[in-house]
Parts: sequence; C-alpha cells; structure tokens
Amino acid sequence: MASACAGVTALTIVGTAPSANAAAPKEACTGLYNARITFWAMTCSQPGEPMIGGFATWRNTPITFDQVDTGSTTVQAANYMRVSPNTSSGPLAPNIEIGLYAEKTGKTTHTYGPRWSELTTSGGRTTAIKAGVNPTKPDKRNHTYMTVRQDSGNQWDVLYDFNKVGSTTKQLKVLGGNTNRIDVGLEVMGPKYINVPSIANRTQFMTGNKVWQQVATPNVAKSVTLPVCSTTHKPPNCFTTKLTDNSKFTQWTVSKPRRQAAATASPAAATAAPTHSRDAAAAGLPATFNGVDQQALQACLENDPDSCLASVPGLSECVVTVRVCNAAAVPSGGPSEEAAAADISASDIRARAAAAFGVPSDALAVKPPTSPSATKPHLHAAASSSGDGAWTVTSASSTPGLQRTDRRFDGFTARYSAHTGALLEACWGDLCDAS
Repeated sequence: MASACAGVTALTIVGTAPSANAAAPKEACTGLYNARITFWAMTCSQPGEPMIGGFATWRNTPITFDQVDTGSTTVQAANYMRVSPNTSSGPLAPNIEIGLYAEKTGKTTHTYGPRWSELTTSGGRTTAIKAGVNPTKPDKRNHTYMTVRQDSGNQWDVLYDFNKVGSTTKQLKVLGGNTNRIDVGLEVMGPKYINVPSIANRTQFMTGNKVWQQVATPNVAKSVTLPVCSTTHKPPNCFTTKLTDNSKFTQWTVSKPRRQAAATASPAAATAAPTHSRDAAAAGLPATFNGVDQQALQACLENDPDSCLASVPGLSECVVTVRVCNAAAVPSGGPSEEAAAADISASDIRARAAAAFGVPSDALAVKPPTSPSATKPHLHAAASSSGDGAWTVTSASSTPGLQRTDRRFDGFTARYSAHTGALLEACWGDLCDAS
C-alpha cells in the first residue's frame, strides 16, 4: 500500500487562508440528486478555485433495517463524499466517491462497511475497504475519508483513516475557476424500511497550494428530496437535516428516522458498542510511524478528527508523501471479515446482482466460490478485497452500473463474499478493461 511520491511539498495548514468567491452549484446539485426511487440529503460545494484534495469524517452509526421480507425491493443507505475534479463539460463528470454503505440482504440480514468508487462517463468500478479499525462495525467510531491528487499526472489516491486504499485511472485534469465540486451527504433507497440516526458530516478541501480549508457558505447548495420531518411529514418518508455554518461550511447533520420510536434493529446492529477510547488501539504502537505521532493521531481520531491534519505532528506531510500514516489501521494480512451464519446461495447472489445492476436475472452468469486459498485475479490492480472465496457474477447486458443516472454501459463483473454476501468489488463498462 505504501506509495512514495518524490518531490512533494508538505501540506501547509493555514486556517486563515482567504475564501474563494464562487457560487453555489444549485442547478447541478438538484439535477444530480433527484430521482424517483433514490432519495438524497446532500450538500454540493463549489470552492471556486483548483481543488486537489477532499476530506470528510463522520462516525460509524448503527444503520438498522426492519426485519421483514421486502421481496425484490432494493433497501440500502449510503453516506459518502464525492469529489469531482473537473466539471467543465457538465455537472455529471468523472468523480471519486468514498463512504459508508449498508444494504438489506434478507429478512434479518444486512451488510455494512466502507467502500470507494471511481465513476466516469464510460463506466465505473467500486472496491470494499477492508483496512482500518473495525471498518464494518457500527460501533460509533470516527473514521476519515480522503482523496488527494497525485503529484504527477491527473489521477488521485484514496485514503481511509489516513491510509491509502486505492488509486483512480480515469480522472480529468484539474482546471481553475468553478470547475470542480465536493459533495457530502446521505443517499437512501427503500426509506420505509430503514432507520438512519444522525450522521454529522464534516468536510474540507485542499487548494492548489496544498492548504486545507472549509468551503465558504455562499458556495454550498443543498438537495433534500424527501420532506423535512415535522408534524405534517412524519417518518419514515422524511429527512432531518441541519447545516451548521457561519461564514464557512462546518457540519452537515442528517438522519432518516424509521418511526417516532426506535426502529427494529437487525441483530448485527442492535448491540452496537458505544464509542470507546482509542487507548487500546494506541497501546503497542510505535511512538511515530512514517513521521506521524501515533498517540496524538489516535486521540484526535476519537475526539476531533476534522482537526487532525492541523493538530497531529507529521500527519499533513504523510498524507501527501507516504500516504500510509495510521499504524493502528494497517491491514494485518490475516482474514479481514468474520464468517457469518448466513447461508449464501446462488439464487441470493443472482437476485442481489440483478437488482443492483438493473439486469434481468436470466442474463447473469454466476460462478460459485473456489477454495479461499486459490489464487484469484483482481478486477483491478487497486482492489484490496481479493484473497477470499467469492461469488463472481458477470453479464454482457446493458447496465447503469452502480451509478444513479440514466447512462447505460456494456456489461459488468461483480464479486460477492462467500461468508456474508457483501459486495467486494465490481466494475462496469470500460473500467472493466482498466489495468
């Protein structure tokens, strides 16, 4: 995972950097986040100057689902940051998405965890993130999501909890002016079956001279496509949202309640542990790792993660050079996912893939898992989830992929965990040909 980029100047953290004068991308925000079966509570920010990094943080909240049979209805929630480096040709431009995803997979089962995606006009790909401390546990732990442009060329590295987990292949050159955007917020499908407690999204962007700063409030637009929860509009078909700001975007807090009382929780999420100290995680770590003070980093991640780039010694330099900065979150090389009691069948995987990729189930080829010790090629060199037995689903049919747009692409390949049925990685359209 380590990726040294020679000659990169360390980031300068300057809280008083002047704000760019742009305009809120209202038309792009409402146009992109507006569909009939998908609902959003998003913010869209247009910094107004070249942006070469995006950063967001929030806690792993316990997203829960009703324990009922929902048939073929797709029921899922995602809270993510999306960075669009160059929107000069239109608002729907190649972008990088990284966030937390939960999907109902059966009457009493669901998947939960982080992943990142690269979405382009010719296809896309997505990869589950297995690094980090308890990435798939709704333990209310803070996690960080970041993408930073590489020092040479137009591609971007993706970091989770300040460690690199992948790189893009098809992003466009960063231009000046109002030609980039950073979005953050919540996406929901099947809202009447889901309870999403408040998620506090905090975000920053990195300017062309490597300064991290918040977006000026006048440059922020919102798209909220369910009514605001009130005595008139009651759960489950409503959002609660709040933008905390003064002159700068500070926090976007959003929830999607299931009902006035607590939602019925699935077993995996019902016993979510409260937020706890990172003393245990910090114990046994080196005092410094790739120049980063590890005790200070663990304390910052627990208490105030959006300040870590400014307050943790060595962190700002590490994220733009070594890009592996958090010793507690480095993968151990052992199994990264627990075996589950769920009985994953070919019909389960076929139905899930057909619904996710909008392809008839009889147009899919489903290959069962091989031995976990067998060697399996990655769908892409940046994939980090290979190495365990997995179901493989392929199709040559037209698909929208996992993009919430009207665009269609030729074919897809997806891999699902043999243990949990969770999506491990997928590609669609031309990005299946990326090397």
